[in-house]
Parts: sequence; structure tokens; C-alpha cells
Amino acid sequence: MPRSNEDKLVIFKRRFRGLRHAYGTFDPATWRGWQVKEPVTDQVVLAHLCGRQPLGLYLLVQDHTHALTVDFDDDDANPPLAFLDRCRHYGLPACLERSKRRGWHAWLFFDEEGVLASKARLVAKMILEEIDQPAVEIFPKQDSLRRGEFGNFIYLPLFGRLVPEGHTVFVDPDKALSPHADQWAFLERVETIAEAKLDELIELNDLALPAPAPGGTATDGEPVALQRTFGLPPCIQRMLEQGVTAMQRVACFRLAVQLKKAGLPETMAVTVLEAWAPRNRPADGKQIITPDEIRDQTRWAYRRPYTAIGCHDPTVQAFHGPDCPCSKWASANARRPSTPQGHPTRQPRACTAT
Repeated sequence: MPRSNEDKLVIFKRRFRGLRHAYGTFDPATWRGWQVKEPVTDQVVLAHLCGRQPLGLYLLVQDHTHALTVDFDDDDANPPLAFLDRCRHYGLPACLERSKRRGWHAWLFFDEEGVLASKARLVAKMILEEIDQPAVEIFPKQDSLRRGEFGNFIYLPLFGRLVPEGHTVFVDPDKALSPHADQWAFLERVETIAEAKLDELIELNDLALPAPAPGGTATDGEPVALQRTFGLPPCIQRMLEQGVTAMQRVACFRLAVQLKKAGLPETMAVTVLEAWAPRNRPADGKQIITPDEIRDQTRWAYRRPYTAIGCHDPTVQAFHGPDCPCSKWASANARRPSTPQGHPTRQPRACTAT
């Protein structure tokens, strides 16, 4: 069924939320862009969707964001596809958009309450480093805004004038980068990411968040690194001795990280984990993790300086006990609640966009 303008506004504004008192735009004839210090009304959004005036959104609101964009300026699709592949490896649903003129935008969308921009940017930077693209721009470009600042806007998808040309549309990486047949259905069912998932990846990969400024606002200050002096934790020892019943690959990765931390060479860690595998009792008739899967998980564990135990991971929590020295650290680093962001007020319908 065709969607009304009102339906499209609801979907679009649910996915793309940011500053409400200013936006960016550009002249489609000259590609010159500028800032507009006016409210982002429904008329402004509809003008974008109808192809009359493009809309650039400031994603950062104080220190929170509801979306993150990685801006690949080159037409080469291999780097953005590599980014999507690594996102999939980490359980992060990412979407790919053909940008307005050349290049690609990889989008990550977050839950209703949004997430700390510092966490989202930190994870995105890690993935870009893993694919050897550390210089690619990330929006938002800052972790937080000071009073009176706007940050940097990013031009939004589905600009009506360029959609027929195959630009500003979401594409399917599994179908030769062809545009999704129903852009609105795709956008409506996009999976969002919780801040807890970012916390898990930050802890798993031993990433260091910037130090909070006075008042609790994240800045680009010196990173705070937690010192860990304990060796192979009791929970990891129990996991090795008893085996697991679920999430074997996650457990294998966690174990490989700790074996590396204990000083074992990668080849020896693989040998230990191959001996561990028969102790697993996977539920629902699933097969035991294979040697190839063990080598793959171990390779990733040894590729970067991972040291985190994974205290927030249910796979590890199942083996926790009162003798686990990481329990205090896990409690101290429980994520702080995010400040909910309200939905923007709906404006009257202004035109008959198709």
C-alpha cells in the first residue's frame, strides 16, 4: 500500500533525530552548502523528501546521538562493504546509502533513548582501524557540544530529486548494491542498537573512553585506562574445565583473549581450545564448535590487544562466583542511564510528496 506523507514523516523522523533549531542545506545546481538557523519543521522534512530543498541534520544533541554515519567519499564500494562486514562480525546492524554525489554513507541507528556519542564514535573508530580506513569521517564528529555549538551536519537520505538517479537511497549489499525496492519498508524495519551493546564491545575490546569533563560531559580529553593486575580469572578457568552449552564462538573468543593475556602463543591457545571443545554440550542438537571456527576466533583474539574478561556477557556471567576478582570492576563500570529524548511534535501535512 502507498504510504501517506504523514506515514513517511513518522518513519523518517523516528530514524533521523538531531538538533531541532538549526539544519544544513545545499544548492543542487552548485552543490554549495550552508547552515539555516531555523526550526526543523515537518515542512522542512517534506521539502527534502519532495526534492525541493535538501536537508542536512546535526546528529549530536548535547552528548547523545540517535544515529551515526561513516562517510566514505570515494566511489570504491570495497571499504564501506568491509565496514559493514566488520559491523556484522560484532553484531551491529549497519545500513549502506549511496550518497548524494559520490561515495557511500554507512549508517548505524540506535534505540529510542539514543546513546552517548563518545561510545558510538569509539566503536566506529575501532572498526575503521580494523579495515585500514582510520581517516574516514564519522558523524557526529564530536563527543559533545558546548553551549552555543552546533557540531557538523550530514545530508540525509531520500532527497526526492536524486532518488530517481539512484542517489541518497539505501542499497542491498547482498544484491550487487542495488537499491532496496521499498525504501520506506526498509527504513521502517531497520534494527536499532542499544547502548548496552556498545558497552559490551568497548569492554570486550578494552577500549578507553575519553575522560568526562566537569559536569559529566564527554570531551576529547585524555583516555582513562583501567589497570587490571589479575591473571586468568576463576570464571574463565571454570569455563575451560566445564565447557559451555551455548554461544560457543563467543566463549571461544573470550577464552582465547585470556589465554593470550596469560602469555600463551596463538598456536598453543588453539591446541588448548581444541581440547576444550569436546567438553561443550550445545543445546538443541547443535554441533560442537569446529577446529576452523576455533582458529578463526583465536586469530581475532590475537589480532588486537584485547584483554577484557567480558563481565557483562551472559556467557561469562554463567561462570561467575564470589571468587571472581572482576566483579567489583564490572559493578563500577555499569553503564549510566541515558537521558530519554522526546519525539518531535508532529506538524501539519504541507505537500503531496510521492
